[in-house]
Formats: sequence, structure tokens, C-alpha cells
Amino acid sequence: MFNTVFDNTIGGMSIATGLICVGVALLLGIIIAITHMKTSQTSKGFLVTLAILPLLVMAVMIMINGNLGTSIAILGAFSLIRFRSIQGQAKELLSIFFAMAIGLACGMGHLLFGTIITAIAVAAILFFSFTPILEPNKKQRVLKIVVPEDLDYEEVFDDILKKYTSKHELVRMKTMNMGSLYKLTYNVTLRSGIKEKEFLDEIRIKNCNLKVLLSHPVLEEEI
Repeated sequence: MFNTVFDNTIGGMSIATGLICVGVALLLGIIIAITHMKTSQTSKGFLVTLAILPLLVMAVMIMINGNLGTSIAILGAFSLIRFRSIQGQAKELLSIFFAMAIGLACGMGHLLFGTIITAIAVAAILFFSFTPILEPNKKQRVLKIVVPEDLDYEEVFDDILKKYTSKHELVRMKTMNMGSLYKLTYNVTLRSGIKEKEFLDEIRIKNCNLKVLLSHPVLEEEI
């Protein structure tokens, strides 16, 4: 059904066929980059990478004569470079592998297949990005509280958490500052209509005005 454009090539790829593959790979890469730009906060450098990546993957495929196993091994190693020292966001990972998959399709000569997969994937990404389907609870937060070592943290915040949250769970405890401080991490679901400042102010009274962090799960950071 999805025939490769290389089927009728004799004595190597023709210039016309090569230019068609280059054009399709570059066009699909630009579509992937635009889709990522519309659905995520990103940088121009990363968008340029997404636009060019299918073309480069296609070039690798052609250089190794379409050996799928070798190409996947090489490109799998290349994909780790982007995230070797900086943790990538989920959508960045998705876009990287999306671009690589389209590059593989173009490198094998399956231009129609690559185009159809791009159209379906782009439609799915836009649909899930701009509709409430699969959207987590917006009231979910990560609460981090620093307390002194002599404070009985197991019960001291219970009344505050019951007042301002519908659900809370202590998920991690960690010592800090040579054991003189403890850092508590809670997963909480805030009640509707509460004021977050009042919530944090009451916690600060209990923890001797040490640091408190309330964040969305995706924005969690160390304190």
C-alpha cells in the first residue's frame, strides 16, 4: 500500500528522487516544529532542531543504505545528547521522537506514509493540547515545608491541611543543614475558593517562618 520511492531506482538514487525526499523531510520537519511551537513554550534553537532533524535522519538512513537496525542504534545515541545534562520535558521528548520517526520514514522512501503519520500525529497533538481531555486536576499542588528538627511535624500541620486541602499526603522527608532542619514534601489537592497566601501564612506561623514552597507538579523545584 505504501510503496517506497526507491523501488524503481537502478544504480543508486536519482537526483530528482533525492531532492523530493529532501523537500518532503524538510517540509514535515517544519510542520512538526510549528506544532510544537503552538502547543509548548520553547526556544527558536529547539524549533530549528525539530525542523532540520527529519532531514538529517533521512541522510543517515541513505548513507547506511536503509539498514533500519543500524540507523535506530545510531539515532538512539544521538537523541540522548539533547537530554544528557538537562532533563527534557515530555513534549520535547515527544517532538524529538516524532521528528526522528518521520526522518526514518523519509529515509526509507515511504514519503506518503510519513506524510499521513505526520497529519494524524499533528491532529492528535493539537486535539489533546487544546481540549480538557487527559488534563490533570488543576487543584493539585506539591507543598514543600522546611521545619526545625525539634518540631513534631507529624501532626503540627494537620489542622491547616484539613482546612485548606481536600486531600493531602506526606510523600517524602529529608534532613537538611547537617540535620538541624527537615524538609517535608506533600502532594495536596486544594479546596475551591481558598486563598493560597493565607494557606502559606498559616504554615509559616507553624514552621517558625522557614521556607515554604507551593507549586504545580510540573514546576516542582528544590528548596
